[in-house]
Amino acid sequence: MTSTDQPTERHTIAVLVANEPGVLARVIGLFSGRGYNIESLTVSEVDEVNARSRITIVTSGTPMVIEQIKAQLARLVPVYDVHDLTMEGPHVGREMALVKIRNSGEARIEALRIANTFRARAIDSTLESFVFELTGDTGKIDAFIDLMISLGEVEVSRTGVVAIARGEHVHMPLVRKAKPARRKSKKASED
Repeated sequence: MTSTDQPTERHTIAVLVANEPGVLARVIGLFSGRGYNIESLTVSEVDEVNARSRITIVTSGTPMVIEQIKAQLARLVPVYDVHDLTMEGPHVGREMALVKIRNSGEARIEALRIANTFRARAIDSTLESFVFELTGDTGKIDAFIDLMISLGEVEVSRTGVVAIARGEHVHMPLVRKAKPARRKSKKASED
């Protein structure tokens, strides 16, 4: 089997990086410079003490391409740790979406019924529209959007996938600064 005959696989990769300007651009540059696709990307500071952020990337490629991606990510200077959650065992992945639908009449009732089935919350409503908040795996979000499209004009904003390994092992431990104790004001202590 040649490398072109290998099947394409979808992988979720967690990357612990320095929380500093330009790091995300370097990670994205690694992908774009080599023609790799990013299906989803989320990033947020997770370790305030050590100024570290966690990037969750969903990408796809042959097993050889995925190995190249992980090796090249690990070589980037601001990268501290790389974990292929897909290969390392069971993991949980979720995303959040805000879905606005504009419709009227019976289609509004059906939109509410479908939202209830998917456990989506209506967070905004007008006489001609709803905005629903929905969390779940990518397939659930896609299915909800497909059903809403059949009921009216739809606009979508999605977070992208966030993921973490299941089980008791902590791959990328969190460190937080202790919050300073509140000092009572002089007036409050006199009362």
